[in-house]
This record gives sequence, structure tokens and C-alpha cells, in this order.
Amino acid sequence: MKIVVIGGTGLIGSKLVEKLRKDGHEPLAASPDSGVNALTGEGLAEALEGAQVVVDVANAPAWEDAAVLDFFQTSSRNLLAAETAAGVGHHVTLSVVGTDRLPESGYFRAKVAQEELVKAGPVPYTIVRATQFFEFIGRIADSSTNGDTVRLPPVLVQPESADDVASTLADVAIGAPLNDTVELAGPEAFRLDELARRVLKASDDRRQVTADVHARYFGAELDDRSLAPGDDARIAPTRFEDWLSQSTN
Repeated sequence: MKIVVIGGTGLIGSKLVEKLRKDGHEPLAASPDSGVNALTGEGLAEALEGAQVVVDVANAPAWEDAAVLDFFQTSSRNLLAAETAAGVGHHVTLSVVGTDRLPESGYFRAKVAQEELVKAGPVPYTIVRATQFFEFIGRIADSSTNGDTVRLPPVLVQPESADDVASTLADVAIGAPLNDTVELAGPEAFRLDELARRVLKASDDRRQVTADVHARYFGAELDDRSLAPGDDARIAPTRFEDWLSQSTN
């Protein structure tokens, strides 16, 4: 089965391409570096020729409110039009748990707009909303750093490994379109500030993490429900300590 992975050279995309190839499929890693640009439409028709499935895991190169909204809306419109022309039967989009609960954030407003385009589009779809990746905790800390202090809200999160996200996307991609949204979360819940503290400590990062209930997460103020998965979420297998021991070896 030919499966085109938009954003196929990034963290999730590269893992997904590798897994699909090992499982005997024909994945194509599509990105601007490979001459396929969903934002401009360049190379899309050629990349999608003969494809049965498209998995969109691309992220915006700039996170300023107007730029990120334009990226997700324009790239999604271009993809859906190219998929329709190519006869693609399944569009899979990676999104974020809690996206619709964080309208203060320009990034999450843009992800909602992307989801709405996919739902209203002509191609059968599945949206996979994942919680935070373990690999992303460092970037969350970076975005919340002032000097040597990291201010994060002590809210509940239930993160998973990038490998588990890729495995779930692979399973979804080769299955029938659900025309629905599924959630993926890790097996354990943590306070965001404590998780960041453990990640930074493991890499000998001397920054101090401070719990601040008013600290913003990509522009939004959070509570314990904001990033929490629903009761019917799929649960990824990898535990945080296992991931941490592997990633620091």
C-alpha cells in the first residue's frame, strides 16, 4: 500500500515512515526538502499518484498566530484537493488532545481550523489527537523559560513516546477511515511542572522549574482538564521511566 506521509522527515513522520516500511508498505516521506510542499502545492500531484492513504503530521514552521493559521488552513486545502484528484481513500491527520478547549492559543485555534477542514472535506478521514510527546517536554520548558527559571502550570498531563504515536498512526493509516476522532495518551498521569523537572534533571539542565497556576501554555491558561484525554482514549504502552532510561543512554 502506498502511503504518503506529509512531514515525513520530522520526529513523528520519520518514525512512521520507518514503521510502515518494516510492515511491508510503500511509504513516501514528503516534505519541502524532498520537493513536496503542501503550503504551495509544489510536487503534491506527483507524490500522491497511486497513493491509497495520506498521513499529515506536518507542523507549522512559524507559530505566530496568523502564520500558523494560514499554514494549517492552506496546506490542508491543498492536500484535500490533491487527494481528491488522485483518488486517495483515507486522510489521516495528527492533532492534539484538548485542542478545542484552548481558544486563547493561536496555535490551537489553527489546529481546530485544520480539523474542521478535514471533517468537511471530500476525503474519508481519521483524526488522531495525541497528548504531549515525552520528546516535546524540553521544548515546552524552553518556551516557558525566563533566565534560569521555567514557569509551568502544575496541571495534569498524560504524555506518551513519539514511537507510540507513530505506531498508532501506522495502525490507523492501514485501517478503514473512521470519519471520527480518536485520542491517544500515555499510561501515566503527571503534573506538567514535575515532569519538566525530571526531564531537565536527566539531561543535567540546571534551570529551576517553578509551578505557577497562571503560567501560559502556548498562549493559553490551563486547568487540570485542559490537556487531559477522555475516558475512551487509546493508551500507549511506554512508561516515562522506560523512555527516559533509553533516551539518556
